[in-house]
Formats: sequence, C-alpha cells, structure tokens
Amino acid sequence: MGNDPSSYKDKKVITIGIVRELTGLSERQIRYYEERKLIFPERSSGGSRKYSFSDVELLMEIANKIEEGVQTHEIRQEMVRKQKGQTKEELRKKMIQGQINAQFGFRKP
Repeated sequence: MGNDPSSYKDKKVITIGIVRELTGLSERQIRYYEERKLIFPERSSGGSRKYSFSDVELLMEIANKIEEGVQTHEIRQEMVRKQKGQTKEELRKKMIQGQINAQFGFRKP
C-alpha cells in the first residue's frame, strides 16, 4: 500500500444519516454548518451529501465550540486564519528549501 494512510480520512463516502449517528448532531444542525461555510460535503450524482471522516472530526470540534458559546462566524474566521497560516508556513518552507538547493547546487530533475 503506497498510499498515504491518512488519505482514507479525506474520502467523502459517509452519508448524512451516518454522520448524524456518529456526531449526535441533527441533520438540520449539520446542514446549518454547511450553510455557514464551516463544512464542505460533496454531492453524489443523486444530490446526496457525502462526508469524510475528517468532516466528522471537524463537526465534533464545531459542536464543542458552539457548546462553549463560540459563534459560527468566529469559528469560520478561525478556520480561515488557520488555512492562511498553513499556506504561509508552506511557502516559507519552500523558500528555505530553495535557498538550500541554490546554496548546495541541487537542481530538480
């Protein structure tokens, strides 16, 4: 198995009914979090929502934050900040790797 073992977590194969059972959230709550752009399920050819294990974990985090009194727009802002932070970190790593490659004369094949 040459695949990344965590990749199964990102496959969108779980129906909303199963997500409901796993998370304890109602279908209405799950759809609301989608409307608020906190979760992004894929759609099957028949239009059914499909979620991943990563989505289930994210929904649990969202539910815990809501229970603590955090508003959905605050959760969304935090998600955007995290994405930007990861992007900056990835860019920084690429720049450093480029500097190392240039210093030691490494070239990409």
